[in-house]
Formats: sequence, structure tokens, C-alpha cells
Amino acid sequence: MRGADEQQEWMFSYISAEKRVPKDHPLRSIRTMVDAILKDMSPLFEGLYSKVGRPSIAPEKLLRALLVQVLYTVRSERLLIEQLDYNLLFRWFVGLSMDDPIWDATVFSKNRDRLLEGDIARAFFEQVLRHAREQRLLSDEHFTVDGTLIEAWASQKSFKKKDSDDGNSSDDPGNPTIDFKGEKRSNETHQSTTDPEARLYKKGTGHESKMCYLGHVMMENRNGLVVNARVTKASGTAERQTAAEMLGELPSNKRVTVGGDKAYDTKEFVREARDMGVTPHVAQNIHRRGASAIDNRTTRHAGYLISQRKRKRVEEIFGWLKTVGMLRKTRHRGADRVNWIFTFGVAAYNLVRMRNMMEVPA
Repeated sequence: MRGADEQQEWMFSYISAEKRVPKDHPLRSIRTMVDAILKDMSPLFEGLYSKVGRPSIAPEKLLRALLVQVLYTVRSERLLIEQLDYNLLFRWFVGLSMDDPIWDATVFSKNRDRLLEGDIARAFFEQVLRHAREQRLLSDEHFTVDGTLIEAWASQKSFKKKDSDDGNSSDDPGNPTIDFKGEKRSNETHQSTTDPEARLYKKGTGHESKMCYLGHVMMENRNGLVVNARVTKASGTAERQTAAEMLGELPSNKRVTVGGDKAYDTKEFVREARDMGVTPHVAQNIHRRGASAIDNRTTRHAGYLISQRKRKRVEEIFGWLKTVGMLRKTRHRGADRVNWIFTFGVAAYNLVRMRNMMEVPA
């Protein structure tokens, strides 16, 4: 017997969002970890808010909403707010009931800026690492460093001479006609009017120049979790300088190794790493003029080959951040904002990795 296509609006629902989300849903394990982390961060939240006035969006709900935006590749905060209105899974993860009103997108963004000022992304990242360390998922001996380009939210047309004045131009100000032919442009003489902190940079010979930042990570080699991350202005030496800074932040009570690609095979970086008690397991650049900075005293050990095999896993991190985490081209302007969302995206990646490596009771 064919059923009737009837649609009837019910005034009440007797099934909660908690019951509608399957017990084995991947978000349940992540929600359990996130709730424990946010509980530990409660004293930090207290210092960001006044004791009087209207209640703001709860920072715990705000961070869960930003987290679900990264995990489900929601391209904008305005679209995230729209989906929170009708997506039952998102409501459950954030901690909203079926009848809770949804925030205005502008109010949501202003509350997010408060977390930016408090550097909450770094604190959240550190708490995720602490949770991983308690579960014994981190190695404290073998690491890998690498960097990747993050395209800035700025066009090539915005890259103009620092002393130029286009105020009297009769062209369309929203999409002006600009001819770069024959003009020598560099970061010393030019600057983006859209994002002044972005830099014109290209990864290597044969690649096009782009307005971008550099994202850096340090990965532990046992399970591929990120133990340090930051964003810097793009330059030819930023990868090695930042890697040396992150190595300097490691505990100095034991000998460690660090893997890396050929870009780290320089005498300066290898010497600096060894001075810090770090054994550089970077790939040899046989095409570099002069001998490689890595010689037989390093490559003859079996650990060098293991580091070279393990270091390739760092590309999985960048691949996830650029596809799922939407960081191929950032949607934020300014080094501080880009660094905030990059650090938060790395924390989200660690949560996904940790969820896949251990069982967390729901």
C-alpha cells in the first residue's frame, strides 16, 4: 500500500538533539575532548570578560562553532550562522538546544575578535597538546619542520608603490586597469594596499609570485601530531629562521633529531641546530653549490633514513589545512589574524588525528 505524501507541522518534538546524533558519530569523541579542554580554559576566559554588563556569546560555544566551521569546511562565518539555524548536528556540537535563537553574524564576528585579542587559539592549541601528552601520543625525541605558502587575501593589483597616489585616477576604483609590464616590483618599494603585511613571494624557480604568508609547523614523528606552529611574513630565510626558533623552544634535557627537506640543508641552519643539541636529519641538497652541510657522520645512521621517511608525513598536515581547513587562501587580513586561524586550524587537525588514534568514551 502506497503511503500518503502528507506534511504536517508539529508543535512539539519529544526527541532531543542528543538522541538524534548517532552514538558512533566521529564528532562525539571530538566533543568529549573539546569539552574537557574548554573546562580547563575557564579561568582564562574569566579574565577576558567584564563582571558587569550584558552576557556575551559563551566563549565555549564560540570556539565549538569555529571548530565545526573548520572541520566541515564552512567557507564563511555568515554561512556558519545560517547552518547553525537548521543543521541539527552543528547545534548539538556547539551546545545549542532546538529552541535557542541563533546569533547575528556581526555579533558573532565581534565576539570572535575578543578571542583574537586574548590569543585564545594558542591557549587552545597548548591544551590540545597537553591532552595528547597525557594520553602518551607525543614523541619528545624526533621531530620534523617544514613551511608552506598561505595565499593572502590581497590581489596583485593591490601591490603598489609605497609613495604612489592614485586618488585622481578616473578609472574604476573597484577594478582599475593596471599595466605591470616593464615595472620592477619588490617588497622594498611596493606594498599591498589591501593587506600591508602580506609579501610578494614565490616558492621557487618557475613558480608565479603571489601575495602570501608563510605557515610553519613542527611535527613529532611518532604519530604525526603538530607540537608547534606559527605564521610569519614570507621571505627566503623565514623557514629556517622559524625552524631554529621552534627548536630553541624544545626542552633541552635530552638529545633530539629534526628532519626537513633540502631547503634546510645550509651550513648556518645545520650549525645552529647542532649548537642547540639537535641532530639535523635534513635531506641532502646535492645540487647546491659546494658540499652538502650533511655528511657521512649523520647519514650513516639508520635513524637518518627513518627521519627521511617520516618527514614526508608533514605534507599531510598542509594538505588537510589547505583543503578541509580552507587555508590555501586565507580569509583574514593581517599577520595576527592569519596566525590565529592557522594555529586554531592546526589544533583542529590534532583533534582529528587524536580521535583516530584512541578511543574516547562518549
